[in-house]
Formats: sequence, C-alpha cells, structure tokens
Amino acid sequence: MSLSQAYVIGVDYGSDSVRSVLVDAQNGNEVASAVFYYPRWKEGRYCNAAANQFRQHPLDYIEGLEDTIKRCLLQAGSAIAANVKAISVDTTGSTPVAVDATGTPLAMLPQFAENPNAMFVLWKDHTATGEAAEINAHAEKFDTNYLQYVGGIYSSEWFWAKLLRILRADETVRAAIHSWVEHCDWIPFLLTGGKKATEIKRGVCSAGHKGLWAAEWGGLPPDDFFATLDPLLKGFTEKLYTEVYTSDTAVGTISAEWAQRLGLPADVQIGAGAFDCHMGAVGGQIEPYYLSKVMGTSTCDILVAPEAEVGDKLIRGICGQVPGSVIPGMLGMEAGQSAFGDAYAWLRDVLAWPLQHVLSQSSIIDADTAKKLVEEAVDKLIPELSKQADLLEPEEGSELAIDWINGRRTPDADQLLKGAFTGLNMGTDAPRMFRALVEATCFGAKAIVDRFIAEGVPVKGLIALGGVAKKSPFVMQMMADVIGMPIRVHKSEQTCALGAAMFAATTAGLYPNVEAAMQAMGQGFDAEYTPNPARVDVYEKRYKKYIKTGAFLEAQTKKPVAQNQLTEA
Repeated sequence: MSLSQAYVIGVDYGSDSVRSVLVDAQNGNEVASAVFYYPRWKEGRYCNAAANQFRQHPLDYIEGLEDTIKRCLLQAGSAIAANVKAISVDTTGSTPVAVDATGTPLAMLPQFAENPNAMFVLWKDHTATGEAAEINAHAEKFDTNYLQYVGGIYSSEWFWAKLLRILRADETVRAAIHSWVEHCDWIPFLLTGGKKATEIKRGVCSAGHKGLWAAEWGGLPPDDFFATLDPLLKGFTEKLYTEVYTSDTAVGTISAEWAQRLGLPADVQIGAGAFDCHMGAVGGQIEPYYLSKVMGTSTCDILVAPEAEVGDKLIRGICGQVPGSVIPGMLGMEAGQSAFGDAYAWLRDVLAWPLQHVLSQSSIIDADTAKKLVEEAVDKLIPELSKQADLLEPEEGSELAIDWINGRRTPDADQLLKGAFTGLNMGTDAPRMFRALVEATCFGAKAIVDRFIAEGVPVKGLIALGGVAKKSPFVMQMMADVIGMPIRVHKSEQTCALGAAMFAATTAGLYPNVEAAMQAMGQGFDAEYTPNPARVDVYEKRYKKYIKTGAFLEAQTKKPVAQNQLTEA
C-alpha cells in the first residue's frame, strides 16, 4: 500500500482524559490532535479515594472517542479524512469491566447505570488487595508457577484480583456478568461493531502482563487454579480467551455505524489494542536495553530485549515479561511506580487545602474572585515549589520521603504499603517537603533500574516520555543524578498516541513491521540530562537511607495489614 497521502489515527486513553492524533503515515507529522477530559471522572463520580476505589463510566470513554476523532477530522479537512487507513488504541491498564453476552459493559444497561461495580475498574483501584494476597498464597500450592512471568507477585491492580473482588462484592453484577474485558481490548471491539463477548479479540499485552496468559500452559491457567481459589471463578476461563494478538495485527474493519458516526471510510482497519506505556515506548523510539519511562500520574517502565538474549531468565518482582507485548519478536518487560505525578498532586492538594476551604469564607472578596484566586494559586503551586526546591542543595541528613503514596508497583508489588516523611523539623517547609518527595520518586525509579541489573538484564540508559518529562527539568535532572545515567527526553508531546499511530500504520500494511514505522515516523529527542558528578555521591548515600527506611516501614506495616485483609475477605 502506498504511503502517499495515507493517514492514521492513534487514540490514547489516560487516567483523566483521552487524546487522539491524526498523523501523516509517511513521516509521523501530526496533522491534528484533540483532547477530551472525562466529565463524570472530573466530577469525582463513582470514586472513593479513602477506600482506594476508582471507577470510570464507559460513556466517558465513548463520548471521548467520538469527540476527539471528529475534532481531528474537522481540523484536517475532508480530503485527509477520506485517506485515513487505520486506527489503533492504547489505554491504561489493568482497567477491566464486566460485560454481558453481547460484550456491552453492564454500566451501559439501565439497571446498572449508576453502579460503580458495573464500570471500568481503573488501574489505580486498590480495592482488591485482599484478593491479590490470596492469589499469591494460592499460587504456591501448584507445581506450575503460574506467576513466573509476572515477576512472581500478583498485584491488586490486575485483572484476576479485580474480577474476584467485584464478584464477591456485588451479587447483581455477579448474576449478570458474562465476561471480563480490558479497556484496551474493548474499544477495538466497539469500533468493529462486535456483538458477542466471545468474539472480543484480546491483545497479548493485556493478556500476558495482567491476565496470566502464557504460551507455555496453552493460554490462561487451568480452571482448577481459579476454582480452588474461589468457587465463584469456576468455569470463568471458558468465558474468556485462548488466542491473543500482537498490536501489529488488525482485529477487524471499522463498522458501518462507527464509520458514519465519525466520518471515516468504510475500509479503515482497527488494530489490536495495548496498554499506554507499551505503545508509548514505541512512540518514544525505544531501543533494546534502554528503559522507557512513561511519566504521568504514575510511571510505566518498559524494557525490550531479543528473546534469545534473555533466554530463560525470570525477572523477579516486575510487572511481567511477555514475548511480543511491545515489539513483536522481542521480549517486553514492564515495571513502574504507582504514584509519580499523583504524588506531587497529593502534596499540592494538601498545601492547597486552606485556600480551598478558608478563602471561600472571606468577607473581603466575593466568591467568584475567591474561586479564581484558588484556581490560579493551585495551578502555580507545583511550578513554584519546583523552582524553590531546585535552589536547595541535597544534604545527607535532610528530610527523606518514601514514595509509596499509592502503594508500590515495582519492584515487588504491594499496594498495602504507605508513604512517609522522616527527618522533619521546625525548619521543614513546603519546598523541602516537595524536594524530598520528588527525590523519593527518583529513588523509586532507581530501585527499578537496580532490580533489572541485579536480575541480569542490563540497562544502558533511560528514555523519558510524558508530561512530567516534558514539563519539569527539576525532576528530570534529579532523576539523572540519582540513577547516575543519562536520560533522553522524546520530542513528541503525545508519545502514547503517536505509538498507537505507528501500530495503526503497520496494521494497515503501510510498513512491513513496527520497527520500520518507528524509524520513519519517530520524531526524535529534544533534551538530554546527564548526571551532575557533584551530587551523585550524596544521592547514593541518601538512596541507601531510602532503602533502609522503606524496609523498616514495610516490616512494620505489611504483615499486620495483609493478615487483616485476608481475615476480612
């Protein structure tokens, strides 16, 4: 197929919004883009942060899909719209939902429209910590280690733990559920006009990293593994899948309904979906043994290597090692941090509390002015904290933080762990706390790098992607200093959506493989951070304190809480 006048669309579903980019397949140039913020999510509906419950309504996803693609096409014009060849989608994950026999999310049915258990369970929902602990204990009873390809530890953020939690928590959903499907697999099914849950085509990315699928045992673990964990899971594997697809393959052609709805040609190909960080790594031009960090509310870290070179190594404590989950023909390895930008936002919100709750009571200014002042101050908090924190030199004995504000993803997943600050004194102020928290997130990143190296997988350098990488030189320089490695920042503002577009171009047959698409469509790098030798030594000493303090906190909090969770379950 000719590259001349060929265009593709990449759709990237994040935690707060969905963004679509319309891209020239010949060179990767962005022709148009649009962002849609989920209205129900923005209002805080269906969520309870204190209970670690985070749910998203499918209507937010559907409305965002239609809105962003139509706006892209409006910007580009009808001539370009007529030459769109394919669409590929990435999403957060594990973000699954209960569907009926037609593949419709239960929340789309009138009787479940306001039921959070019938909605997508967002990646950072940690209501299934008890179920995850049970899965980990249960797996030890079997001769086959069904957790060996997910780092040996199953997380509450993942597919099976969330399914079991929902089945236990809600009898009405349990009676209506026919299957359980990841967001990244459901959107392609929607676009192709799927009518049967049994026909949903699952990507190897979601299946291998979160669903325990592996070629070695012929697909998912056997029914006995789940039935003996809880009878509620008996027979559930029969409702799921055996075959999986890499993201360079098409799962079908756009349906007549969606072609008309969006204003697209009837022959647009729809690619197999994947998680945002996996497609983002491709959009960011990942290279073997370079750790690609998609840095947003959390981080998702991706490393690829030739399968033959990794051999039979099992990387302990990461989020999975799956052939073809990033680049077909290579082993994709995933790690990450449960809170990164979210940690900074948490401290911002703590500091903003007096403004938000006291200024509105002012007798000096009117309510509208007070609201605008609060919004302006909140927007400026993190940039100003970064500016002031950057003026502080790191000292061995200064304030220290542990970054497990939302639990720990890797190394060694444990969402029951909590964050902490130590070394506070009467001289501790907001910039010092912010600096300690940023440093802790950088220490968390170093722990991931160290784990790969300790497990025999070299890390040659880092590639940084996403909002934090583009907007915060303070964070990026500190990370380079802490890890002691150079960090390249990718030029593209939308690497996940661009990666999806690269897969779309491959799906459409415009390139023989995604590596060729990546080379032709990649936008290159526009910044590089190198370690400051004057700070490396002091960060190394502080990192040792971080590891020791984290181990102490884990020993004090992990076992009692885990036992309570198991008892309550």
